[in-house]
Amino acid sequence: MRLTTTLAASAVIAVSAVAANAGSLAPTTMEAPVVVMAEPAPAGSSVNPSFVVVGVLAALLIAAAAD
Repeated sequence: MRLTTTLAASAVIAVSAVAANAGSLAPTTMEAPVVVMAEPAPAGSSVNPSFVVVGVLAALLIAAAAD
């Protein structure tokens, strides 16, 4: 009988300790929101690449016509 009473008392203490700590003892902390800074796009060329291709083709046609 004494063993049963001791086991029952220890079980009650264990369950109440778990229930008391279920919400954590540490205070809640509010973290600041993370802000992602968008990097500016790198400066590109002011000339459209298709104009370069057309210019090279025009130079080749002019060179071929000069012969």
